[in-house]
Formats: sequence, C-alpha cells, structure tokens
Amino acid sequence: MPRLRWIFAAAIVTLFLFIAGTVYFFEIQKLARLRILVAERSARLAEKERSVREYREKVNFYKTQEGIAHLAREQYNLAFPEERVYVIAGASLDVSLPFSLP
Repeated sequence: MPRLRWIFAAAIVTLFLFIAGTVYFFEIQKLARLRILVAERSARLAEKERSVREYREKVNFYKTQEGIAHLAREQYNLAFPEERVYVIAGASLDVSLPFSLP
C-alpha cells in the first residue's frame, strides 16, 4: 500500500498539471483570437492607407493649374477666356399631345 505522502504528492502534481494544461489551452485560444484580430486590423489599416494615398494624389492634382481647371469645369461649369462653350438643348418633357387621353 502506498504511503499517504506519495498519494498527496501525486495528487498535487496531477492538480498542477491540470491547472497548467487548462491555462495553456485558454492561452492558445486567446492567441488564435488575437491573430484573427490582428489580421482584420491589418486589412483595415491597408485599406485606410490606400484611401489616404488616393486622397493625397487628389490633393496634389488639385494643387496644380490643370487640377484647378478640371475642378472649375466639372463643379462650377466655368470656361477659359475666349473659349467657346456649346450647349446642347434636349427635348422638353412638357410636350402637349394633339389628342386627349381617355
């Protein structure tokens, strides 16, 4: 019959192993969750960096004379001096019909 000391020591060692295994398992789960979060945040950061790069390109473009002219034409319908602007008029939607509808 084993002595009580050995049974107590084996119980303590077994308890320690179960506690260490449980902590290790939860840490592995937490590490996997953190890896997923890092991947998501990295993708979001890359997207934000792309949009910042695009905005910087737009700002640099609109700082030039060509960019200002493009903005003036597109947003404000302006033209350069002595430049001809042709307006194409479309058909009116208020067309009266020669007959009446029932």
